Amino acid sequence: MLQIGPHKLLNNVFLAPMAGITDAPFRDLCAREGAAYAASEMISSDALLFATSKTRHRVQRGKNNLPHVVQIAGSCPDAMAQVAELNVKYGAEVIDINMGCPAKKVCNKAAGSALLEHPKLVADILRSVVSSVSVPVTLKIRTGPTPEHRNGVSIARLAEQEGIACLAVHGRTRADRFKGVAEYDTIAEIKQAVSIPVIANGDINNAADAKRVLAITGADGVMIGRAAQGNPWVFKSITEQLAGNAISPPPTAEEIYETLTSHLKGLYALYGEFTGVRVARKHIAWYCKGMRNAAEFRSRAYEKESCIEQLAIIEEFFTCPDTFAAAA
Repeated sequence: MLQIGPHKLLNNVFLAPMAGITDAPFRDLCAREGAAYAASEMISSDALLFATSKTRHRVQRGKNNLPHVVQIAGSCPDAMAQVAELNVKYGAEVIDINMGCPAKKVCNKAAGSALLEHPKLVADILRSVVSSVSVPVTLKIRTGPTPEHRNGVSIARLAEQEGIACLAVHGRTRADRFKGVAEYDTIAEIKQAVSIPVIANGDINNAADAKRVLAITGADGVMIGRAAQGNPWVFKSITEQLAGNAISPPPTAEEIYETLTSHLKGLYALYGEFTGVRVARKHIAWYCKGMRNAAEFRSRAYEKESCIEQLAIIEEFFTCPDTFAAAA
Protein backbone atom coordinates (compact mmCIF):
# COMPACT_ATOMS: atom_id res chain seq x y z
CA MET A 1 0.00 0.00 0.00
CA LEU A 2 1.32 3.43 -0.96
CA GLN A 3 1.79 5.75 2.00
CA ILE A 4 2.65 9.44 2.24
CA GLY A 5 3.54 10.31 5.81
CA PRO A 6 0.65 9.05 7.95
CA HIS A 7 -1.71 8.82 4.97
CA LYS A 8 -2.34 5.32 3.61
CA LEU A 9 -3.70 5.69 0.10
CA LEU A 10 -6.41 3.43 -1.30
CA ASN A 11 -4.48 2.82 -4.53
CA ASN A 12 -1.63 4.25 -6.59
CA VAL A 13 -3.56 6.41 -9.09
CA PHE A 14 -3.23 10.17 -8.58
CA LEU A 15 -4.99 13.19 -10.06
CA ALA A 16 -2.51 15.77 -11.33
CA PRO A 17 -3.00 19.32 -10.04
CA MET A 18 -4.10 21.51 -12.96
CA ALA A 19 -4.59 25.27 -12.77
CA GLY A 20 -8.16 26.30 -13.44
CA ILE A 21 -9.40 22.71 -13.33
CA THR A 22 -8.70 20.78 -10.13
CA ASP A 23 -10.89 22.78 -7.81
CA ALA A 24 -12.85 21.08 -5.03
CA PRO A 25 -15.84 19.94 -7.15
CA PHE A 26 -13.56 18.33 -9.73
CA ARG A 27 -11.41 16.66 -7.08
CA ASP A 28 -14.54 15.31 -5.41
CA LEU A 29 -15.71 13.67 -8.64
CA CYS A 30 -12.31 12.12 -9.33
CA ALA A 31 -12.13 10.83 -5.74
CA ARG A 32 -15.59 9.32 -6.14
CA GLU A 33 -14.40 7.48 -9.24
CA GLY A 34 -11.26 6.10 -7.61
CA ALA A 35 -8.47 8.71 -7.48
CA ALA A 36 -6.51 8.13 -4.27
CA TYR A 37 -4.69 11.47 -4.20
CA ALA A 38 -5.83 14.83 -5.54
CA ALA A 39 -3.91 18.05 -4.93
CA SER A 40 -5.41 21.50 -5.22
CA GLU A 41 -4.69 23.90 -8.01
CA MET A 42 -1.34 25.65 -7.64
CA ILE A 43 -1.34 28.78 -5.49
CA SER A 44 1.31 31.48 -5.28
CA SER A 45 3.64 31.82 -2.31
CA ASP A 46 2.71 35.51 -2.15
CA ALA A 47 0.95 35.62 1.22
CA LEU A 48 -0.95 38.75 0.21
CA LEU A 49 -2.83 36.70 -2.36
CA PHE A 50 -4.11 34.29 0.25
CA ALA A 51 -6.92 36.67 1.11
CA THR A 52 -8.24 36.81 -2.46
CA SER A 53 -11.33 34.87 -3.48
CA LYS A 54 -9.40 33.21 -6.31
CA THR A 55 -6.88 31.69 -3.92
CA ARG A 56 -9.56 30.72 -1.40
CA HIS A 57 -11.42 28.88 -4.16
CA ARG A 58 -8.27 27.03 -5.15
CA VAL A 59 -7.53 25.75 -1.64
CA GLN A 60 -11.13 24.95 -0.71
CA ARG A 61 -11.22 21.51 0.90
CA GLY A 62 -13.20 18.93 -1.01
CA LYS A 63 -16.02 16.80 0.34
CA ASN A 64 -14.07 13.56 0.10
CA ASN A 65 -12.01 11.31 2.34
CA LEU A 66 -8.67 11.92 0.65
CA PRO A 67 -5.83 13.82 2.35
CA HIS A 68 -6.26 17.56 1.81
CA VAL A 69 -3.29 18.45 -0.40
CA VAL A 70 -2.45 22.06 -1.25
CA GLN A 71 0.07 22.79 -4.00
CA ILE A 72 2.24 25.88 -3.67
CA ALA A 73 4.66 27.59 -6.06
CA GLY A 74 7.29 30.29 -5.71
CA SER A 75 10.99 31.01 -5.69
CA CYS A 76 11.63 32.52 -2.25
CA PRO A 77 12.36 29.91 0.47
CA ASP A 78 11.00 32.08 3.28
CA ALA A 79 7.81 32.97 1.39
CA MET A 80 7.25 29.33 0.48
CA ALA A 81 7.62 28.34 4.12
CA GLN A 82 5.17 31.03 5.19
CA VAL A 83 2.48 30.02 2.74
CA ALA A 84 2.98 26.37 3.67
CA GLU A 85 2.51 27.20 7.35
CA LEU A 86 -0.58 29.25 6.55
CA ASN A 87 -2.19 26.45 4.59
CA VAL A 88 -1.46 23.89 7.28
CA LYS A 89 -3.04 26.26 9.79
CA TYR A 90 -6.19 26.21 7.65
CA GLY A 91 -6.30 22.44 7.32
CA ALA A 92 -3.83 21.25 4.68
CA GLU A 93 -2.67 17.72 5.48
CA VAL A 94 -0.01 17.56 2.76
CA ILE A 95 1.93 20.39 1.11
CA ASP A 96 2.89 19.80 -2.52
CA ILE A 97 5.59 21.97 -4.12
CA ASN A 98 5.29 22.76 -7.82
CA MET A 99 8.57 22.63 -9.72
CA GLY A 100 6.99 21.22 -12.85
CA CYS A 101 4.78 23.93 -14.32
CA PRO A 102 6.16 25.15 -17.69
CA ALA A 103 3.82 28.15 -18.01
CA LYS A 104 5.66 31.35 -18.95
CA LYS A 105 3.92 33.46 -16.31
CA VAL A 106 5.23 31.04 -13.66
CA CYS A 107 8.68 30.42 -15.11
CA ASN A 108 9.24 34.14 -15.71
CA LYS A 109 9.14 34.52 -11.92
CA ALA A 110 11.82 31.82 -11.59
CA ALA A 111 9.25 29.42 -10.17
CA GLY A 112 7.74 26.14 -11.39
CA SER A 113 10.01 24.16 -13.70
CA ALA A 114 12.37 27.16 -14.07
CA LEU A 115 13.77 26.19 -10.66
CA LEU A 116 15.26 22.98 -12.08
CA GLU A 117 18.13 25.07 -13.45
CA HIS A 118 19.03 26.16 -9.92
CA PRO A 119 19.65 23.11 -7.70
CA LYS A 120 20.91 25.14 -4.75
CA LEU A 121 17.73 27.21 -4.72
CA VAL A 122 15.70 24.01 -5.04
CA ALA A 123 17.45 22.65 -1.96
CA ASP A 124 16.90 25.87 -0.03
CA ILE A 125 13.17 25.91 -0.84
CA LEU A 126 12.65 22.26 0.03
CA ARG A 127 14.58 22.57 3.29
CA SER A 128 12.69 25.70 4.27
CA VAL A 129 9.24 24.23 3.58
CA VAL A 130 9.91 20.81 5.12
CA SER A 131 11.29 22.35 8.32
CA SER A 132 8.37 24.77 8.64
CA VAL A 133 5.47 22.29 8.74
CA SER A 134 4.60 19.10 10.56
CA VAL A 135 2.77 17.52 7.61
CA PRO A 136 4.35 15.60 4.71
CA VAL A 137 5.78 17.66 1.85
CA THR A 138 5.69 16.27 -1.69
CA LEU A 139 7.24 17.57 -4.91
CA LYS A 140 6.26 17.69 -8.59
CA ILE A 141 9.05 18.11 -11.15
CA ARG A 142 9.87 17.59 -14.80
CA THR A 143 12.82 15.57 -16.06
CA GLY A 144 14.96 18.70 -16.43
CA PRO A 145 15.20 22.14 -18.01
CA THR A 146 15.87 20.89 -21.58
CA PRO A 147 16.24 17.57 -23.41
CA GLU A 148 19.99 18.22 -23.47
CA HIS A 149 20.06 18.74 -19.69
CA ARG A 150 17.84 16.22 -17.97
CA ASN A 151 18.90 16.60 -14.36
CA GLY A 152 15.88 14.89 -12.85
CA VAL A 153 17.98 12.24 -11.12
CA SER A 154 20.13 14.76 -9.24
CA ILE A 155 17.06 16.83 -8.31
CA ALA A 156 15.33 13.67 -7.04
CA ARG A 157 18.30 12.74 -4.88
CA LEU A 158 18.36 16.26 -3.50
CA ALA A 159 14.63 16.06 -2.77
CA GLU A 160 15.06 12.84 -0.84
CA GLN A 161 17.92 14.34 1.16
CA GLU A 162 15.78 17.33 2.11
CA GLY A 163 12.91 15.23 3.42
CA ILE A 164 10.43 15.12 0.53
CA ALA A 165 7.92 12.33 1.18
CA CYS A 166 6.87 11.57 -2.41
CA LEU A 167 8.01 12.72 -5.85
CA ALA A 168 5.86 13.06 -8.99
CA VAL A 169 7.74 13.33 -12.29
CA HIS A 170 6.31 14.52 -15.60
CA GLY A 171 8.15 12.86 -18.47
CA ARG A 172 8.93 16.07 -20.34
CA THR A 173 11.41 18.86 -19.79
CA ARG A 174 10.53 22.48 -19.18
CA ALA A 175 11.48 23.32 -22.78
CA ASP A 176 9.15 20.61 -24.10
CA ARG A 177 6.11 22.18 -22.43
CA PHE A 178 3.35 19.79 -23.65
CA LYS A 179 4.79 19.17 -27.11
CA GLY A 180 5.89 15.81 -28.45
CA VAL A 181 5.60 12.71 -26.31
CA ALA A 182 6.63 12.00 -22.75
CA GLU A 183 9.76 9.95 -22.18
CA TYR A 184 9.94 7.56 -19.28
CA ASP A 185 13.58 6.44 -19.19
CA THR A 186 14.50 9.36 -16.93
CA ILE A 187 11.66 8.47 -14.58
CA ALA A 188 12.99 4.90 -14.46
CA GLU A 189 16.45 6.24 -13.57
CA ILE A 190 14.92 8.42 -10.84
CA LYS A 191 13.07 5.44 -9.39
CA GLN A 192 16.36 3.52 -9.19
CA ALA A 193 18.14 6.47 -7.59
CA VAL A 194 15.84 7.17 -4.63
CA SER A 195 13.88 5.21 -2.04
CA ILE A 196 10.92 7.58 -1.66
CA PRO A 197 7.76 6.86 -3.70
CA VAL A 198 7.97 8.02 -7.32
CA ILE A 199 4.84 8.76 -9.33
CA ALA A 200 5.00 8.78 -13.14
CA ASN A 201 3.10 11.46 -15.06
CA GLY A 202 2.69 12.40 -18.72
CA ASP A 203 0.62 10.97 -21.61
CA ILE A 204 -1.20 8.43 -19.43
CA ASN A 205 -4.68 8.35 -20.91
CA ASN A 206 -6.05 4.92 -20.02
CA ALA A 207 -5.36 1.65 -18.22
CA ALA A 208 -3.14 0.32 -21.02
CA ASP A 209 -0.97 3.43 -20.79
CA ALA A 210 -0.80 3.12 -17.01
CA LYS A 211 0.31 -0.51 -17.17
CA ARG A 212 2.92 0.27 -19.82
CA VAL A 213 4.36 3.25 -17.94
CA LEU A 214 4.53 1.34 -14.65
CA ALA A 215 6.34 -1.50 -16.44
CA ILE A 216 8.85 0.86 -18.08
CA THR A 217 9.56 3.01 -15.04
CA GLY A 218 9.02 0.73 -12.06
CA ALA A 219 7.24 3.74 -10.52
CA ASP A 220 5.09 3.37 -7.44
CA GLY A 221 2.07 4.96 -9.10
CA VAL A 222 0.74 7.01 -11.97
CA MET A 223 -0.63 10.55 -12.14
CA ILE A 224 -3.45 11.41 -14.54
CA GLY A 225 -3.92 14.94 -15.85
CA ARG A 226 -5.59 15.95 -19.10
CA ALA A 227 -7.15 12.49 -19.59
CA ALA A 228 -9.44 13.21 -16.62
CA GLN A 229 -10.93 16.36 -18.14
CA GLY A 230 -14.58 15.54 -18.75
CA ASN A 231 -13.77 11.93 -17.88
CA PRO A 232 -13.46 11.27 -14.14
CA TRP A 233 -14.33 7.63 -14.91
CA VAL A 234 -10.77 7.14 -16.14
CA PHE A 235 -9.75 6.53 -12.53
CA LYS A 236 -12.22 3.68 -12.11
CA SER A 237 -11.04 2.07 -15.33
CA ILE A 238 -7.36 2.31 -14.41
CA THR A 239 -7.72 1.21 -10.78
CA GLU A 240 -9.92 -1.74 -11.71
CA GLN A 241 -7.54 -3.00 -14.36
CA LEU A 242 -4.41 -2.47 -12.28
CA ALA A 243 -6.08 -4.49 -9.52
CA GLY A 244 -6.94 -7.25 -11.97
CA ASN A 245 -10.68 -6.78 -11.52
CA ALA A 246 -13.44 -6.93 -14.10
CA ILE A 247 -13.67 -3.77 -16.17
CA SER A 248 -16.76 -1.67 -15.63
CA PRO A 249 -18.71 -0.67 -18.76
CA PRO A 250 -18.34 2.93 -19.95
CA PRO A 251 -20.72 5.43 -18.36
CA THR A 252 -24.26 5.50 -19.65
CA ALA A 253 -25.96 8.65 -20.92
CA GLU A 254 -27.73 8.92 -17.60
CA GLU A 255 -24.47 8.61 -15.66
CA ILE A 256 -22.74 11.26 -17.77
CA TYR A 257 -25.69 13.61 -17.34
CA GLU A 258 -25.81 13.00 -13.57
CA THR A 259 -22.08 13.54 -13.18
CA LEU A 260 -22.00 16.68 -15.31
CA THR A 261 -24.94 18.29 -13.51
CA SER A 262 -23.48 17.36 -10.12
CA HIS A 263 -20.17 18.89 -11.23
CA LEU A 264 -21.80 22.11 -12.39
CA LYS A 265 -23.84 22.50 -9.22
CA GLY A 266 -20.62 22.16 -7.27
CA LEU A 267 -19.05 24.93 -9.38
CA TYR A 268 -22.04 27.22 -8.86
CA ALA A 269 -21.87 26.66 -5.09
CA LEU A 270 -18.12 27.32 -4.95
CA TYR A 271 -17.84 30.33 -7.26
CA GLY A 272 -21.31 31.83 -7.25
CA GLU A 273 -23.56 32.04 -10.30
CA PHE A 274 -21.67 34.61 -12.42
CA THR A 275 -18.24 32.95 -12.23
CA GLY A 276 -19.56 29.43 -11.84
CA VAL A 277 -21.44 29.54 -15.14
CA ARG A 278 -18.30 30.70 -16.91
CA VAL A 279 -15.97 28.17 -15.27
CA ALA A 280 -18.49 25.46 -16.21
CA ARG A 281 -18.21 26.12 -19.95
CA LYS A 282 -14.90 24.35 -20.49
CA HIS A 283 -16.08 21.34 -18.50
CA ILE A 284 -19.28 21.13 -20.57
CA ALA A 285 -17.13 21.03 -23.72
CA TRP A 286 -15.00 18.19 -22.35
CA TYR A 287 -17.95 16.07 -21.23
CA CYS A 288 -19.69 16.21 -24.62
CA LYS A 289 -16.56 15.68 -26.74
CA GLY A 290 -17.21 13.24 -29.56
CA MET A 291 -20.99 13.31 -29.23
CA ARG A 292 -23.30 14.04 -32.13
CA ASN A 293 -24.14 17.75 -32.52
CA ALA A 294 -21.67 18.64 -29.78
CA ALA A 295 -20.34 21.75 -31.54
CA GLU A 296 -23.81 23.25 -31.91
CA PHE A 297 -24.62 22.37 -28.31
CA ARG A 298 -21.43 23.98 -26.99
CA SER A 299 -22.16 27.16 -28.90
CA ARG A 300 -25.63 27.39 -27.39
CA ALA A 301 -24.44 26.44 -23.90
CA TYR A 302 -21.75 29.12 -23.94
CA GLU A 303 -24.39 31.79 -24.49
CA LYS A 304 -26.22 31.01 -21.27
CA GLU A 305 -25.70 33.45 -18.42
CA SER A 306 -27.57 31.76 -15.57
CA CYS A 307 -27.35 28.44 -13.76
CA ILE A 308 -30.96 27.60 -14.60
CA GLU A 309 -30.46 28.25 -18.32
CA GLN A 310 -27.22 26.29 -18.41
CA LEU A 311 -28.70 23.26 -16.64
CA ALA A 312 -31.81 23.38 -18.83
CA ILE A 313 -29.90 23.24 -22.10
CA ILE A 314 -27.74 20.42 -20.77
CA GLU A 315 -30.85 18.43 -19.86
CA GLU A 316 -32.25 19.07 -23.34
CA PHE A 317 -29.03 17.86 -24.99
CA PHE A 318 -28.61 14.74 -22.89
CA THR A 319 -32.21 13.62 -23.33
CA CYS A 320 -32.03 13.94 -27.12
CA PRO A 321 -32.23 10.42 -28.65
CA ASP A 322 -29.31 10.82 -31.07
CA THR A 323 -26.88 12.61 -28.74
CA PHE A 324 -25.01 9.41 -27.98
CA ALA A 325 -24.74 8.20 -31.52
CA ALA A 326 -21.21 8.31 -32.92
CA ALA A 327 -20.21 11.76 -34.07
CA ALA A 328 -20.42 12.26 -37.81
